[in-house]
This record gives sequence, C-alpha cells and structure tokens, in this order.
Amino acid sequence: MSDQPPSMIPATEAAEVRRFRERLGLPGLVDVHTHFMPERVLRKVWDYFDGVGVLTGGIQWPITYREEEEQRIVRLREFGVRAFTAMLYPHKPGMARWLNGWAAGFARRTPDCLHTSTLFPEPDVHAYVQQALEEGARVFKAHVQVGAYDPTDELLDDAWGLLAEAGVPVVIHCGSGPAPGKHTGPEPVGRVLARHPRLRLVVAHMGMTEYEDFLDLAERYEEVRLDTTMAFTDFSERIAPFPRRALPRLAGLADRILLGSDFPNIPYPYVHQLHALERLDLGDDWLRAVCHDNGARLFGLR
Repeated sequence: MSDQPPSMIPATEAAEVRRFRERLGLPGLVDVHTHFMPERVLRKVWDYFDGVGVLTGGIQWPITYREEEEQRIVRLREFGVRAFTAMLYPHKPGMARWLNGWAAGFARRTPDCLHTSTLFPEPDVHAYVQQALEEGARVFKAHVQVGAYDPTDELLDDAWGLLAEAGVPVVIHCGSGPAPGKHTGPEPVGRVLARHPRLRLVVAHMGMTEYEDFLDLAERYEEVRLDTTMAFTDFSERIAPFPRRALPRLAGLADRILLGSDFPNIPYPYVHQLHALERLDLGDDWLRAVCHDNGARLFGLR
C-alpha cells in the first residue's frame, strides 16, 4: 500500500471508514495511539522500520502513510477521527523535555490532537512532567521498549504519582511485541501499579505478546485500560496471534478497551484495524464503546 500515490488512498478508504462509522451510528472515532513528532525524529523512525531492525522482528514493515505532516492530519480528519494523539517518546536522557515543547506547539495548532507529553527516568522528570500538566497535557506516552528503561526506576516514582493524582492517562508500550526488551513484560508494570493503583495506564498493543497477563492487570486494577493498536490485524496475527480463549475477557472489559492504530506507521490501510475489530464478532455495542465512547469518556469529549 505504501507505494500507492497519495491521491489514490483516501477516496476509497475514507468511504470505507465512513460506512463503518455510519453503520454503528458513531459521531467519529477516538484514536488514542497515533504518532506525530518532529519531522527529523519521525524520519529516523521510518528509516528504522525500512531497515528491518530488531524491533520489527526482522520482517518487512512498509509505512503506508509516508506523507507530510499536514497531509497526515487531513487523512485522519477524512477518516472521521475526532480526537487523536501525538505519541512521541525519547530514547535517551535530555530528550523528553524538548519533545514535550514540540508537542505543546503541535497541540496548539492542531485542536483535534489531544495534547501529548512523554517522560524518561532522569533527574528533572518530575519538574517537566509537572510543567506539562500545568500546560494542559491530556495524555502521556511511555515507551519502555525503545527507551530501554525500567518503569520502576525510582527516578520515575514521583512522576507516576503526579500522573495518578492528576488522572492523566499514560499510553505505555510495555509488552514484548514485536521483540522483547530488557524491561518489557507485565512484571515491572505490575510493580508500578502496586505502588500507584490509581494510575491510568493504557497498555499499548493489548500488551502484545503477553496479552493474557496484561488482561490480568486490567481485571485487577480498575484504571488500567488496553488499546487495540495493531492487535487482531492480519499482520500481527502472523507474528503474535491473540488467543481466542481470551475473547470473552475482552467482552468483560468492554468499557476499558480503546481504539489505537499506530497511524501513520502501519504496514496496511487504516481501515484494516477497524475491520479486524469487527471480525472479532463481539457485537456492535462493544465496537461503539471501543471505537468512540470509551475514549470520549476518558478524555471528556462532548
């Protein structure tokens, strides 16, 4: 799909997404896992995927929406995404504060983007998390895999406490898919939650590959949610299939599963994520909750 001219993608795909929304009677979609970041950083991310690196599991990962920032924003609006995020993340100390400054500016000029911030275990993390909250950050991104840090690092403890008190969600990539990291998996996150049980963690990618372990955490902690990013798609089912025996647990957590896509860094069309959720056959009420209502409630959208 990434080889198609940009003008060929939205006409048919936007219509498919619109049909999906109209069938469910949705006013739009709320996507909690989309990526916007400084262009030179995003280009490096794309270069990494192009290089078939460790984090891709050694598989080809073509970027479907390899376009300029403004065109990517237009695409999401054409798809009817009424609120989305700017998931950005540091991979070394000294980077998070700069990314947060960029994200604040992006949110000011992009009103349908939920003001996103990030963090890293470093001495000034408490100060810049507090600053981001004061400036109106509505969601944070933590990437344990890329950042290669332990979420239980004592440098982060006060920051987790701040976020728990503020009730601001944190989308956290902590599962071991598509390739494990030194600190990925449910155990470190479980220790964070034991200290901060009211922390609103949104486990990215449904916790791939430890799906059932992260469902355990969601069932234990009422503020833990999971996003659908790349889960259930044909691409991910080849790498890390979701266990069919766990589908009833998804139904039981209907109010805490959130739509996520990983746009633009996906190797298939955006609508495929929606169709993948639809074919789980968990019902239209479940789809409405996941694709719109849960996110709208979490972020107070009217």
